[in-house]
Amino acid sequence: MLTRLRNASAAKHETVDMPYSKFKANIAEILKREGYIKDFSAKEAKVGQTLEVTLKYGPNGERSIQGIKRISKPGLRRYAKSDALPMPLGGLGIAIISTSSGLMTQKECLDRGIGGEIVAYVW
Repeated sequence: MLTRLRNASAAKHETVDMPYSKFKANIAEILKREGYIKDFSAKEAKVGQTLEVTLKYGPNGERSIQGIKRISKPGLRRYAKSDALPMPLGGLGIAIISTSSGLMTQKECLDRGIGGEIVAYVW
């Protein structure tokens, strides 16, 4: 999902489609809430569902997603405690964290005092 968003944003596509999952929908919800994408929706496909993400650009065509990086990978999982949460670009970006209470940003994790698996950085 992250690679599709990165590539579509670099190519200045209006929308990008990908296979649907709850995890991807939760990531899209965080990106929408933080202002990195315009909207997302789940559509029926021939088999299963498709997640359609509408990308967001500035008035002069600037990308709102300048960078997106996967941190925790299947070969090397990365975790952070509540007192050592990452701050991408010194707090200008967001870190998406998978917690026992669902996916949330590092700011929400700090407010609740919980840690979890670091999924990705977005700036």
